[in-house]
Amino acid sequence: MASASDTTTTQPPRIAVIFPGQGSQIVGMTSELAESYPQIHDTFAEASTALGEDLWAICQDEDKLNQTQYTQPALLTASMAIWRILEDKLPQKPCYMAGHSLGEYSALCAAGVIEFADAVRLVHARGQLMQEAVMGIDTAMAAILGLEDQRVQTLCEQTTEHVDGAIVGAANFNSPGQVVISGNAAGVTAVVDEVQNAGKKAIMLKVSVPSHCALMQPATDALAELLSEIKFAQADIPVIQNRHARVESTIQNIKKALTEQLSEPVLWSQTMQELADKQVNLLIECGSGIVLSNLAKRQANPIVSYPVDKPARLEKLMEILL
Repeated sequence: MASASDTTTTQPPRIAVIFPGQGSQIVGMTSELAESYPQIHDTFAEASTALGEDLWAICQDEDKLNQTQYTQPALLTASMAIWRILEDKLPQKPCYMAGHSLGEYSALCAAGVIEFADAVRLVHARGQLMQEAVMGIDTAMAAILGLEDQRVQTLCEQTTEHVDGAIVGAANFNSPGQVVISGNAAGVTAVVDEVQNAGKKAIMLKVSVPSHCALMQPATDALAELLSEIKFAQADIPVIQNRHARVESTIQNIKKALTEQLSEPVLWSQTMQELADKQVNLLIECGSGIVLSNLAKRQANPIVSYPVDKPARLEKLMEILL
């Protein structure tokens, strides 16, 4: 089992870099790093040019930052800015990359599969497509705690089948005992009621769109068309994608997995297990916040994870690696 102690041996650690997704955004994210590293403002300037919007200003405006079409390029830019700092400092190349939901685009960009400007425009459009797909629909997402994955899936299936008008499905398998569900308000509320009646915990989430569920299906065709117009390259570093928790072997399959990811669940627990199986023993969370580092502690085979979104955290990682 991979563990923190593995990083103290004479062998260099097997590193994977992981990128957070929507929900990890924080007003002013990367501001502390920007005081010492010009890569931050340079990367935001590059993204702003690509998008035609001042992304740095958007990151200081909570209302705009939380609008999906801006959240997504802002988070991708923050992750890429931090990656550019990290890439210069790491004593060795990571073995793998992975990203949670939106973070998968950051991972593919950092791995050289997608050009940065293309990725910024792509996730901006992705956010718009997601918002348009549920226009006029009352939607919701909730975190279900303390139930097995299969039990949550069964509850969602039964609710969709038996509750009039309900649409709900598992959206994120985040860690053992934590599954996020997504759908219309009728479906999500019905599952939450069942969970709470069984004495388990369910937390409604503040989100603007219900990711990774059947309601996103109308956006998938448009996303597939957008992806077909963007040039992808072979990855410099293998990326484990959300759809099947594996490295896809061809550009066609990478694009297919990205398209299907929009309406299918994020297999994050499975991704973490895949990294453990590949003997990865150190994770670096490259982006805003510490969500993925916290999830890493809860996996069946936990791998020590270091966030690097602040100077002190970056310095701590470098002390360990150098």
